[in-house]
Amino acid sequence: MSAALPEVDPAILATLHSPSLLVFADRVRINIDRMIATAGSVQRLRPHCKTHKMAEVVRLLLEKGILKHKAATIAEVEMLADVGVLDVVLAYNPVGPNIGRVVALVQKFPTLRLAVTTDHAVPLRQLSEACASAGVKVGVMLDLDVGQHRTGVDPASELAVGIYQLIHELPGIFPAGFHVYDGHQHQESLAERTSAVMEVWPFVLQLKRAVEAKGMQVPELLCGGSPTFPIYAAIDEASIALSPGTSVFHDSGYGDHFPDLDFVPAAVVVTRVVSRPTPNRVTLDLGNKSVAADPPKGQRVFFPALPDAVQVIHNEEHLVLETPDADRFAPGDVLLGIPTHICPTSALHHEVAVIADDKLVAPWQVTARNRRLTI
Repeated sequence: MSAALPEVDPAILATLHSPSLLVFADRVRINIDRMIATAGSVQRLRPHCKTHKMAEVVRLLLEKGILKHKAATIAEVEMLADVGVLDVVLAYNPVGPNIGRVVALVQKFPTLRLAVTTDHAVPLRQLSEACASAGVKVGVMLDLDVGQHRTGVDPASELAVGIYQLIHELPGIFPAGFHVYDGHQHQESLAERTSAVMEVWPFVLQLKRAVEAKGMQVPELLCGGSPTFPIYAAIDEASIALSPGTSVFHDSGYGDHFPDLDFVPAAVVVTRVVSRPTPNRVTLDLGNKSVAADPPKGQRVFFPALPDAVQVIHNEEHLVLETPDADRFAPGDVLLGIPTHICPTSALHHEVAVIADDKLVAPWQVTARNRRLTI
């Protein structure tokens, strides 16, 4: 990844704890503006908060007029509602005790328009019964499987029509549309990614026409993630809502694999050299408790100051680099790294340092890293 990072005052770097996460607020604003430009309007956006999990980022989005949001956990929904968001899709199928927590959410935030997803009649009926008993209404989106085979129903199946009919008929819930997530579309070529999306898209529209012919509404098609965000943005369909997530911070994984995405890295890990065990090795205090370990070992972070360094050891509290430039570094020296996967990296930190207008400002809490807030 060739993306350059802003110059940071050494006096600021000297005050930052390591390992930690640092956010460039000005770059977050740049990425938000680019999201809006890609979408064409704020009304088409429903960004996913799972990347940042921070109330302060939500406030920046609200200031830009982005009023609809998406979440993956009940805690994230609660964080959004606490900030003042009034329209949220919980893009997760509630089951078990989480059904009661969904009901508690709408009871605690009566002005919140909340929708969840479903792909099965059994938990759907349980949700309906719980909502009806509590006297509340919750929207439900039909989760469509458009090729990832993780959750959802085949949009070309009769089952899809049947479940949406249930959403329409059951008490306590109402149809909120379709959830069309395609996290498996990782083609580096934009043309290939577009072709893959457009292979499945006609089945989504066919399902929409089928249920509308039965007198049911499909208010929203909640489409894609960050890699396919520009593709859905280019489709002329009024009901599409776009849900980029990673775009707000960006990361080296997306920077390497999706060169067409016009975003800049806005969050970095701060790490220090703790040892120089051999002439060509630098050991950092950046273990896998501080940067996401789901990318393959050796590919979890990119250091612009050491672009060719090889990551040879990564365990709980240490990251060991091999580089012919090791003699440039001594214990205590600071390095900034761009995570390969920023979303789970954010969740490893309870707060982030923030630089705005080249100054260190008050830290931002990673509020929704906790699975439970009050509900």
